Amino acid sequence: MFTICGHTLHPGEKKQTALRPVCGYEMPSTIICGAKPGKTVLITAGIHAGEYPGIPAVIRTAKELDPAQVAGNILMVHCVNTSGFWARTDCLVAEDGGNLNANYPGASDGTVSQRVADYFVKQIFPYVDFVADLHSGSQQEPLMPCLFFPKWEKVREEALSAAKALDIPYLIQSMAKTGEYSYAAHTMGIPSILLERGHSGFCEEAWIESYQKDLRLLLRHLGCYPYNGQPTVEKHVFMKTIYLEAEENGVWYCNVKPGDTVKKGQLLGRTEDFYGSVLHEYYAESDGIVFYHCCGLSVKAGRNLVAYGVEKAG
Repeated sequence: MFTICGHTLHPGEKKQTALRPVCGYEMPSTIICGAKPGKTVLITAGIHAGEYPGIPAVIRTAKELDPAQVAGNILMVHCVNTSGFWARTDCLVAEDGGNLNANYPGASDGTVSQRVADYFVKQIFPYVDFVADLHSGSQQEPLMPCLFFPKWEKVREEALSAAKALDIPYLIQSMAKTGEYSYAAHTMGIPSILLERGHSGFCEEAWIESYQKDLRLLLRHLGCYPYNGQPTVEKHVFMKTIYLEAEENGVWYCNVKPGDTVKKGQLLGRTEDFYGSVLHEYYAESDGIVFYHCCGLSVKAGRNLVAYGVEKAG
């Protein structure tokens, strides 16, 4: 028997329902109680509402999974940021502008996004053994398929082992602590990963299918579900990443693309003012591989311009 968020299922049962962390706010979900014992896995998509490919991948996978073949339990939240999804925000919760990948642990008496985060912390995380959160590049952020795993030693090896079982080339160690997966990992000791596929507000069928494969590979790795497919891409693990941020508001011209190899001292891009005068030129601090970059013309101070991995694991 599996009980979570007020729902109780018996072995071999699957239930599609809406979780309600806030009055009037619904997160479409599928809960599966497997026919056999095993791990409890949380899979989420749509934390950033405009990052689309993970949402249909979760919808399709949830529909296809046969609870009779599941070992353990699976909670799949098809879209966390539903209000942002319908409002077509890039990433933020429509009611309060909160970022669900940056506002954990939230607050039970706070704004909508704070209460959603608090719901995960109190009603979901204590009952799961592994977290996988699906994202993509934002509307102004082309990227290579990549995956973030937590730095904290207690959960790092288990999370990295799962990451290596998937079909994603770039595996990136992260020190983040206030997003869904990162809070679960660093604060609550739950092995967790964040996956990135697709970009720019698009939802290509190939990205959806690749995410479906990633989910099947993950569930197989965790011993939760059988699958015959195999990963095909070479893995590269990066222990250090440089996140280049804008030092001023400006018009941004980027010189690199996702997947580019950069050399120390190479010009990554520049900002100008509205009259064409150069404000700042940005150079690579080390050799590395570009994971993603900002393709928007306008940038504000503090905006992430380019992310590139500089230290591979041996």
